[in-house]
Amino acid sequence: MLPYGRQSIDDADAAAVVEALRSDWLTTGPQVAAFEADLAAWTGGTGCVAVSNGTAALHVAYAAAGVGPGDEVVTTPITFVATAATAVAQGARVVFADVDAQTANIDPAAVQAVLTPRTRVVTAVDYAGHPAEYDDLRKIADDAGTLLIADAAHSIGSTYRGAPVGSLADLTTFSFFPTKNFTTAEGGAVAVRDPDRLEFARRFRTHGLVRDPGQQRYPDEGGWHQEVHAFGLNYRLPDVLCALGRSQLSRLASFKARRAAVVSRYNALLADVPGLTLPTRHDWVDPVWHLYPVRVHDGRRREVYDRLRAGGIGVQVNFLPSYWHPVFEDLGYRRGMCPVAEEFYREELSLPLFADLTEADQDRVVDLLRTILAS
Repeated sequence: MLPYGRQSIDDADAAAVVEALRSDWLTTGPQVAAFEADLAAWTGGTGCVAVSNGTAALHVAYAAAGVGPGDEVVTTPITFVATAATAVAQGARVVFADVDAQTANIDPAAVQAVLTPRTRVVTAVDYAGHPAEYDDLRKIADDAGTLLIADAAHSIGSTYRGAPVGSLADLTTFSFFPTKNFTTAEGGAVAVRDPDRLEFARRFRTHGLVRDPGQQRYPDEGGWHQEVHAFGLNYRLPDVLCALGRSQLSRLASFKARRAAVVSRYNALLADVPGLTLPTRHDWVDPVWHLYPVRVHDGRRREVYDRLRAGGIGVQVNFLPSYWHPVFEDLGYRRGMCPVAEEFYREELSLPLFADLTEADQDRVVDLLRTILAS
């Protein structure tokens, strides 16, 4: 089965992990800070906190944003459920805003329409690696006195109007799962512009522990002393995985170029296929393509999915609208809330896209897809 996404691991990655394994530190050591510094080079200098996965990154971001009971978080339904679930975990009510029909990113006009005095955060998602409309979202958030979060699980390395993802929102979350643009096996990070929120995020990912005597309430307790001033969780990313991430991050530019080449070739090979809409890219973004999402028309998406998978092509659907999950249905959310998002979901199909995808495998995908749609 040809997967829709897959990691690219080389000898340098393996050597970096082995070196970390043989060091004195397997976790909470020097590789963590070094990885965070490497990440900051990709976020325009915005400080970063490495965490255990992308879901943890979202939870840390909402906590650092001060999200709590009584607050509302506005976000898109076209995302993995964690974008909304972690806000609920903080006690917030999630309000879903519809998406732009071209990019499947959150529609700023839809955001504006659902804001209330209780809105604490607006969370955009850079679907497929294509950055959301951050100029419009920033103005909306600033005018409303809310914070702007970017769920950039798909988009590290992308730019919007020349500015890197990680510098565009108040807080930005990343995921380094194996299918993402680069990997730490499991892992994530939060980029935070405000120094106080950055410090909160660092503490939150380590149980909320305060180790600096200058910030402790009882600093004379002894050299062993550490305190918790606000509850956190154990979201640490080990040195071993940070070492892998540093090695992978050194190849992000080449991964970006290779993914762009695959996307360009798909665009050329599928340009004349009837019943298919190819992904949109706005001129003012330079994406790291995480997905290649096509839209299959005429109610044939399920048929095309089944036949491609039967033919050994591991296509995927990204994503079920978040409020269609039974857990949200049980909270009173109903289908029909975001009609553009729901129509996108009914047609979306992600074709295989990863750095090591060969032209022969890509031809195999295209040939079978053409055959199915022509039948």
